[in-house]
Amino acid sequence: MSRVYNFSAGPSMLPEEVLKKAQDEMLEYGKSGMSVMEMSHRSKDYQEIIDSAEALVRELMNVPDNYKVMFLQGGGSTQFAMVPLNFANKNKKADYVITGQWAKKAAAEAERYITVNRVASSADKTFSYIPKLDKSTFSSDADYFYICYNNTIYGTRYTQLPETDKPIIADISSCAMSEVIDVTKFGMLFAGAQKNLGPAGVTLVIVREDLLGDAMDITPTMLNYQTHADNGSMYNTPPTYGIYVLKLVLEWIKSKGGIAELQKINEAKAKILYDYLDSSKMFKGTVVPEDRSLMNAPFVTGNEELDAKFVAEAKAAGFVNLKGHRTVGGMRASIYNAMPVEGVKALVEFMKKFESENM
Repeated sequence: MSRVYNFSAGPSMLPEEVLKKAQDEMLEYGKSGMSVMEMSHRSKDYQEIIDSAEALVRELMNVPDNYKVMFLQGGGSTQFAMVPLNFANKNKKADYVITGQWAKKAAAEAERYITVNRVASSADKTFSYIPKLDKSTFSSDADYFYICYNNTIYGTRYTQLPETDKPIIADISSCAMSEVIDVTKFGMLFAGAQKNLGPAGVTLVIVREDLLGDAMDITPTMLNYQTHADNGSMYNTPPTYGIYVLKLVLEWIKSKGGIAELQKINEAKAKILYDYLDSSKMFKGTVVPEDRSLMNAPFVTGNEELDAKFVAEAKAAGFVNLKGHRTVGGMRASIYNAMPVEGVKALVEFMKKFESENM
C-alpha cells in the first residue's frame, strides 16, 4: 500500500493514527460485540461516544458552559438557512462580509428570509484579500454579523475580527481547531467536519444559549437549533459513525498537545510553502501576504498549460488534489492539521524541481 500526500480542500486527509484506530475497531467497538456503524444511537455505548466527543470539543476549544455544542447534518450549506431562521427574528436584518463563494452563498440564502446588508466585499480582486471594514456601513439594527473566518477556495483568513456589538456568526469549516479561537467573541460558530475534524456528514455547531429559542415561526423543526440543543443532538438519528471518527480526531488533537501546539505546526507548514512561493520565479501566491490562510494556499504560474502540466506531474509523483478552484485557476494546497510537515517539505522540493526543469 502506498499512501499519497492528499492536498484536497475537502474531504481531506485524516491522521493515519485515526484511520488505524477506526480500522482496529471496525468489527467491534470495545466489548459491544458490534461496529459503531451498527450501534443504536440510543444505546449506552453510543451515548458515551457522543458525550466524549462533546467533552473534547469543550476542552480543546475552551467552550464556556453557556454555549451549546451540537453535531448536526446537512453541511455548512444548511447552516446558511438555519442562521437567519434562528437568529434574525427580531429585525429580520443582518450584516454580511463577502470574502468568497461560501460567504456569497450564505448571504444569498439568508436573503430568502431577511434583509442582507453586504457591508464589504473583496470580489473586485477575486477575493484575494480581507476587506477593511467601515463601521458606517454596518446596520444599527442588524440581528447578527456574519463572516467566513477562513476562505477555502481563495486562501484568505481573518486575523482581526469585526468590531461590532452584534453577535458574530462565523463559518470556521476550513480552519476549525487549526488555530486558537476565543469562542466568547462569537454568538455562534459552525464547521463542516470534512476539512479538519473528520469525514463528511457531520457539522459541528457551537451556539451561545441566549441566542436560542427565538426562531422564526416558519422554521422547520429540524432547522431549529433549539430542537437539537434540547435533545443532545439526537432528536433524530445523528451521523453516528461520522461523530465517532470525529471523536477519534479530537483525541488525536489532544494527544498532539491541543490546538495551540497544532497552530505552531500549522504556522511552520504555511511558512515553508509561502517562503518558497515568495522566492520562486515560476510560482506565485494569489493572496496578499497579510491575509494568507494557514490552511489553504492557492498559487499559479501564470500559464494555464504549465499549471496543468504541474498538476499532472505532481499527481504522478504522489501529490494529489492540487488543482485550484475554477474561479482562481492554477493550484491550491490545502494543508490541514493532518498534513505532516514532511508533506509540505516534499511538495516544495517537487515544486523546486519542476521549476528548474521548466524555466
